[in-house]
Amino acid sequence: MYRFFVPRDFGETMSIDGQDAHHITHVLRMKLGEQLQIVSLDQVAAVMKITGFGENRVDLALVETLEKSHEPSVKVTLIQGLPKQDKLEWVIQKAIELGVTEIRPAIMDHSVVKVDPAKAAKKQERWQKIAEAAAKQSKRDIIPQVALPARFRDIVTQCPAELKIVAYEVEDTRGIREVLAAHKEATSIAFLIGPEGGISKDEFALTQELGWHSVSLGPRIMRTETAALATLTAIMYETGNLGG
Repeated sequence: MYRFFVPRDFGETMSIDGQDAHHITHVLRMKLGEQLQIVSLDQVAAVMKITGFGENRVDLALVETLEKSHEPSVKVTLIQGLPKQDKLEWVIQKAIELGVTEIRPAIMDHSVVKVDPAKAAKKQERWQKIAEAAAKQSKRDIIPQVALPARFRDIVTQCPAELKIVAYEVEDTRGIREVLAAHKEATSIAFLIGPEGGISKDEFALTQELGWHSVSLGPRIMRTETAALATLTAIMYETGNLGG
């Protein structure tokens, strides 16, 4: 069943407008009486039926509210060292399917991609559209936010998460499971993945000064996009949000 996000608080009758209304009417060609799922601004998920069509508008009426949440019990932020454009878009899509709450692209010492401030907002808009599509496809109850690219130092210094993890290839003692097991009470987790060139020594030193926990992802060196999803999968599994 198709799912749409409605930018207003829940009501027993609602309407969908804008691009989503166009998509329902002209692409999906849905008819009166057909059902779809909505998630309102206050994160109520419900099954609704189509009761009418207006100009660039689809009217809905409640069939049933959905009590089961599709959101993880822990909020997870991915701080992704800015990689090449196609890699970041792929990471955004898959990380949202896995349950990430927020993605923060970081401009790091070894980032190959250079950010043009004049184009940054346009890129972020595209990333957010990818995030919304992934949230709809995976039946999320929120649309995770993808932030504008920002300086690494600013992101790690201001990060509010209870548990902060950095995956560092030189770290060969502590695995991610060990760190997560020692912080089971954490309700928010941030993890940092370097870009194609990895995390610089100065950047790693700063994370240690700020109290970030360094972890190993095993004996093999992963590509940045692989490391991001492997770490997120481990977090979701160990916190009981991925099977098991």
